[in-house]
Amino acid sequence: MFVIIGFVLVMVAMLGGYMMHGGNLLVLVQPSEFIIIGGVALGSMLIANPMHIVKGVFAGVLKTLKGPDVNKEAFLDLLQLLYETFQFAKKEGLIALEKHVEEPKSSSIFSKYHSFLANHHAEVFLCDTLKVLLSGGIPPHDLEELMDIDLESLHKEEHEVAHALNTVSDAFPAIGIVAAVLGVIITMGSVSEGAETVGAHVAAALVGTFLGVLLSYGIAGPLARNIGLMSESEASYLTCIKVSLLAFSKGLPATVAIEYGRRVIEPELRPTFEEAEGALKR
Repeated sequence: MFVIIGFVLVMVAMLGGYMMHGGNLLVLVQPSEFIIIGGVALGSMLIANPMHIVKGVFAGVLKTLKGPDVNKEAFLDLLQLLYETFQFAKKEGLIALEKHVEEPKSSSIFSKYHSFLANHHAEVFLCDTLKVLLSGGIPPHDLEELMDIDLESLHKEEHEVAHALNTVSDAFPAIGIVAAVLGVIITMGSVSEGAETVGAHVAAALVGTFLGVLLSYGIAGPLARNIGLMSESEASYLTCIKVSLLAFSKGLPATVAIEYGRRVIEPELRPTFEEAEGALKR
């Protein structure tokens, strides 16, 4: 929501100030400049990144418009899910979890927590780690190393998505200059057509420079920053699972294992002790 508000504020401030100086909005409508800048930016992204990263960029931008999936309510659901899973394993034995981790969407435990099932990475991470615990014979320090390897690969992929968009953001001013240079070339070829024609071509060329700088510092750069922050929140979600599982694997009670997980949640999203306790009682 705030991304949309920020985008509207950028456009209103920019266009409003331009019109207050007596600017003509129609001068800014230069489809050829839009095609050059947009096409070169998209093409350079395709050259520099594999397709799954490109898809991740577009998915990340859409996610910033929708808002992050990870919030305090999602963390409360996660703590409840982990507590219920640990309690079930204590009472019924680890082997009884097999049917739940094999088909989490049809599980009587996991199916109650839609925010968790909506997070594909978290679902796979938790279920795969529980499968390792079911196999038995893995000490806690080896389990921690295994989870760290998985988290590192997931974090690297999320980081590459933000980095790809940030790279395009850094390139936008130069792409705008390319569009402006092409406009200057056209302008020089029309010098004999009179001052009015030359002025129109120069204005069109300058729109390219303006658009490149605006897209870089007003839109693409902030979006890349937002995607990076969301990936950090999602990393905190996975770390909460990791720490809770590690504590459980050491034989700690379910409530204590959950408290370990709660403590690693970033302060802004972390449920209070009372909130977590109330959620577990429910």
